[in-house]
Amino acid sequence: MDALELARWQFAITTVYHFIFVPLTIGLAPLVAIMQTAWVRTGNERWLRLTKFFGKLLLINFALGVVTGIVQEFQFGMNWSEYSRFVGDVFGAPLAMEALAAFFVESTFLGLWIFGWDRLNKKVHLACIWAVAIAVNLSAFFILAANSWMQHPVGAVYNPETGRAEMNDIWAVLTNNTLLAAFPHQITATMLTAGTFVTGVAAWWMVRLVRTRKPENVELARDVYRPAVTLGVVAMLVGGLGVAVSGDIQGKIMYEQQPGKMSSAEALCQGQEGAAFSILTIGDLSNSCENVTHILEIPGLASYLGTGHFSGPESYLPGVEDVQEQMTERFGDLTAAGDPVTYTPNLAMTYWSFRLMIGMAAGSVALALMALWLTRRGRVTDNVWFARVGLVAIPMPFLANSFGWIFTEMGRQPWVVAPNPTGIDQIRLLTERGVSTVVSPGMVLTSMIVFTLVYGVLAVVWFVLMRRYAVEGVPLSVRDESPEAQEPPDAESGDSADRPLSFAY
Repeated sequence: MDALELARWQFAITTVYHFIFVPLTIGLAPLVAIMQTAWVRTGNERWLRLTKFFGKLLLINFALGVVTGIVQEFQFGMNWSEYSRFVGDVFGAPLAMEALAAFFVESTFLGLWIFGWDRLNKKVHLACIWAVAIAVNLSAFFILAANSWMQHPVGAVYNPETGRAEMNDIWAVLTNNTLLAAFPHQITATMLTAGTFVTGVAAWWMVRLVRTRKPENVELARDVYRPAVTLGVVAMLVGGLGVAVSGDIQGKIMYEQQPGKMSSAEALCQGQEGAAFSILTIGDLSNSCENVTHILEIPGLASYLGTGHFSGPESYLPGVEDVQEQMTERFGDLTAAGDPVTYTPNLAMTYWSFRLMIGMAAGSVALALMALWLTRRGRVTDNVWFARVGLVAIPMPFLANSFGWIFTEMGRQPWVVAPNPTGIDQIRLLTERGVSTVVSPGMVLTSMIVFTLVYGVLAVVWFVLMRRYAVEGVPLSVRDESPEAQEPPDAESGDSADRPLSFAY
């Protein structure tokens, strides 16, 4: 393997691994804030117990996400230094905003929230977790602003003297229509992920407690875990609907900006009117499109997803061969090394990642339907299949998020900065030209092996900690959390040094 291929593998491994933690953090922070808000407003202890229970899981996930995310930015300056040289003036701005306006806020207020239970006023303490919830979503906005610019460059000009893209309109970057479609799609996907996680854990606990037949355990399931199931289901329903609507909008924008990506997602080789959506395709899913046969199809649906029309001239979708011809005519047919340029993404990867992204939602759908039925009218259940489906469903939205990003990034190839179809002259960059010219394959391979091994250890740590605290369940009791009890301790009494934190991790 050469340095380019190794650098792509390393970035893929570290990015997919890092993004395991991101959706749960973004989606769970608002849910924990809602739980604490319910406790502050009602005074019902169940919400305090749920806040502390899911708060621990949130913090474990947040910590691992921070650790693994730091590596990403180093790669931009090392393996992908030519990319950073070309786009740094634009790409660096939203990343800096993410660090200054979002990450510092979320980390600061998260610290206040962790250690402020006995030291802050109840409402001030609640405001801290809401600040965290807002900041993690703001962080996602700025990261997506940077990525969306790579998908659809705006607000910049090309400087022929420096050979770099230079930003001239930050507002255009932050209101990029690609960003305005991607942000709600990603945020609602995180809601679906967090809702599935909360429902799955609470469902497992509910069934476990009810099956003991002990009245006190049945009451605990009804009083504590059933409300958690309900909150998780609401998050799943809102998130699922949002993902569907925003995904439809995003698909239509993609067909305008990157037709090759969406045509490859359908394995659509030749342009068609009223193109069908392929559920199953067999044959040679290579970029040559030879012997591709669509076995199961939904007539007209692919055209509707791309154009809003099921049939007629307005429903025409270009095929990957059409896109290859158009791109070759516009940008040439040779790379810098003199090799032919394939403007069609890897068909097998884009086709199946697109379907796995959609199909993994089936777990959340099944869990939501079971929860709505089995917990109707105040019921709790001992249905063992509810617990099993809850556990099986938990990883599915995580995988759906990962496959969605694999589709998004692989589908952009061979571009690392895709050209704007409306034309910003010279602001485009082939992936092969973004890799560093001085980093050797051996250096990239060594760092990739080290990162993979370290990340493997961190994966074990994350799983052990998450499982340990999930299996512990909600605290059996909490001490009085009245406003008086939350007043700062008398500094001269010596109690503050001896008294353990009520929310220590």
